[in-house]
Amino acid sequence: MKIFYAIQATGNGHISRAVQLYPYLQKFGEVDFFLSGNNASLDINLPIKFKSEGCSLHYSKCGGLDYWDIAKNIKPRQIYKDADALPLKNYDVVINDFDSITSLACKLQKVHSIQFGHQASFISSKTPRPEKKSIMGEMILKHYAPSPKNIGLHFDKYDDFIYPPIIKDEIINAEPKNAGHITVYLPSFQKDCLENAFNKLPNLKFHWFLNDIKTKHTIKNVTYFPVNQQYFNKSLINCEGIITGGGFETPAEALYLGKKILSIPIRKHYEQECNAAALKKLGIPVLYDVDDNFDLIIENWLDSPIKYPTMKANNIKETLEVLFDTYYD
Repeated sequence: MKIFYAIQATGNGHISRAVQLYPYLQKFGEVDFFLSGNNASLDINLPIKFKSEGCSLHYSKCGGLDYWDIAKNIKPRQIYKDADALPLKNYDVVINDFDSITSLACKLQKVHSIQFGHQASFISSKTPRPEKKSIMGEMILKHYAPSPKNIGLHFDKYDDFIYPPIIKDEIINAEPKNAGHITVYLPSFQKDCLENAFNKLPNLKFHWFLNDIKTKHTIKNVTYFPVNQQYFNKSLINCEGIITGGGFETPAEALYLGKKILSIPIRKHYEQECNAAALKKLGIPVLYDVDDNFDLIIENWLDSPIKYPTMKANNIKETLEVLFDTYYD
């Protein structure tokens, strides 16, 4: 069996999931990957056969999306060309992790596909949303990368086609400890947006992962790290808690490890607002804006007696069996 797997590289979570899935997928057949977008900063140890700039995200300075930058970097003619060039008819199965080019290619070439991943869960109206829904956000979630069939991943089983998160082997096999530091991963925030707040808490140590950091170094109470999977896994496994965005994979792994979480969803990012709504239902504190009191909020968060839910890891073998059965059903 030949398998085409499309990865949306607007962040690192899609890539981490694909890396974890790859050895399991190989048991079903030969796998070729398509990487679409250029936001990811992780090393990609996968057989990437096809690439496209696709549609990438651009951030404002302190915590939001810059829609003007996103729009001006979209190249419709190139997207159509890339979609038309993908040789999807050479594959027995097309798996799409929320990539619009692959979805367009399937439509142009009249090829069947299945959407697999976190975004697929939003096909269900039962999946949590914020109190104020976004019409545009809902349209993007449902029509950006449509497939006739869907297998979703989320924090909880909100619908019958939704399964637990894919947790990396390094996390599943870890023995979590509390070394007393706070792990920080907020890719939409630049360094000078938060540095002062962290420095106001000299008794706390922060491990801060930033895209523009090239080498690990420490200034005052903050150790700055490049975005590196090995460094990040170690920091997360041994942290007291993590301050992160409203993504999916990182909060899921933190919950699996039993870590404290403070979620700051990216502003104007509807999927992250939906994830934040789901986290709030689980009792996880969510912060929608960062101001001059951020240091006090961090202290209160660490001191709060929050009971965090237990997160179950996905049984990858069983989920993939369901995926392939669903594909051919």
